[in-house]
Formats: sequence, C-alpha cells, structure tokens
Amino acid sequence: MDLFFLLSKGFWVLANPGNLLVILLLIGLLKGWRTLSSLVAVCLLLITLYPVGDVLLQPLEKRFSPATMPQEIAGIVVLGGAEEAELSHLWQQPQFNMAAERDMAMLSLLQRYPEAPVILTGGSGTVLKPEFRGADVQRTWLKSLQLEQRVIFERDSRNTFENAIYSQDAIPTGIDAADPRGWLLVTSAFHMPRSVGVFRQQGWHITPYPVDYYSRAIALSSWRADLGRNLYELSIGVREWIGLAAYYMTDKTDTLFPAANLDMSQHE
Repeated sequence: MDLFFLLSKGFWVLANPGNLLVILLLIGLLKGWRTLSSLVAVCLLLITLYPVGDVLLQPLEKRFSPATMPQEIAGIVVLGGAEEAELSHLWQQPQFNMAAERDMAMLSLLQRYPEAPVILTGGSGTVLKPEFRGADVQRTWLKSLQLEQRVIFERDSRNTFENAIYSQDAIPTGIDAADPRGWLLVTSAFHMPRSVGVFRQQGWHITPYPVDYYSRAIALSSWRADLGRNLYELSIGVREWIGLAAYYMTDKTDTLFPAANLDMSQHE
C-alpha cells in the first residue's frame, strides 16, 4: 500500500471540516480558550444556516460545461465512487450514495453508443476494508439489468490517479487512451477538474461529461437551515480543493486547476 494513499487518508481525518471543528472545540474547552470556542460556535452557526460549501463547489462545477455529444467516440470511462460497497455486502443488494448520477448517466450512454467500450473503474478507497470494491457493486447491479456484458470492470484502483492508470490496462485491443475520437469521462462535476488533469497527464484524449451537481447560485438570500447537508457539501468542496493541490504538488497533474483546452473543445 503506497505512502501517498495512506497519507491522504490520514490527513483527511484531521482536515475534514466536521472533525476539525470538533477538535478545535475540544482544545478550546480543555484549555479554557474562550475565543477559540466562540469562533468554533460561530462557524457551526454559519454552516448550520448557510450552504457555505457552494462558495467552494461552484468554481469546480462550472469549470467544464456539459459536453455536446459527439457522433463517434473511442469509449466511455465512468469513475466509481457512487457505490456503497460495504453496505451492499451487508444487505446483499446494490446500495448507492448521493453520486448515483454517475451510474444513471452510464445507462443512457450505453444506449446512445451501443458499440463503444465502457470501462467502470472503482476499487476500494478505504484502508481498513479493502475487500469491499465499488466495481463489484456495479457488476451486480448491471447484471440485474442484463447489461454487465457491455461493461469492463476495473476493480483495483483506489483513487483518481489509479483510475487513470489501471483503466488503460482495461482498454480493448485496437483502441488506446489517446484515440483521436476521444473518451467520454463521466464523474461528478466537482470532481471533473482533478479527473481531467489526471487523465490528461496519463495520455488520455477525453471529453468531460460532468454529472452530479450540488451548488446553487451564491447569494445572501440562499439560507438553508440544514447543518448535516451544509457540512457535507462543505466537506466535499474542501476535500476536492485539497486534492487538486496535492495532485499538482506530486506531479499527478500538470496544472493546479485544469481547464478545457483547444484539443478538448474540438470534441465537446
């Protein structure tokens, strides 16, 4: 198990906004630092009443516009992450999370491009329970729809970087990652910049196909008293920006905030 994967998981335990606020609150209470405790309380109140995550998510989700569907493509790559692998094993039926639009989009693309190869890439992103893998959930789900023969399942990748690398090994003979027709890349809109950067760095010729949007227009009137949802979306935004920085500093992408380039625009 490589050091980058372990460090990223350990760092996120501390950097997760919910965990971080609890840690700071405990420090403030134990040390008697009223200013720190009050600051944490104000932050929690703000997060409870306003979707502050939109400030972080909106630039990510607007970075790539929905693709204009090309007539011909080399294939489709769908990033895992929508599957709840452990719950699926526990309850013996496929379980999905709030990113299920990735899989919903795959169904329509299977119909639109019946001859195109489709790669579903997703192993286990956890350190403690690597036996539960997203691609296995997808296989069970698609088998119930009699579609599993249409999809190539890559089940060893643990993060976006490995998605791009291991998916190359799954490409059918006669096609390659740099095929000029381009590959549709399906993932959540907030995750698309980092995904594009990684796949581009690994030589893929891709057309972004963003789905699973969260952010709304940023306005003072956008109050929403929902601590759970607001904190969840804030965590998504924080994690993605940290991921962009970490991938750039470790040369997994060649730019901090990847954007569409001329080569891509010809296929969008």
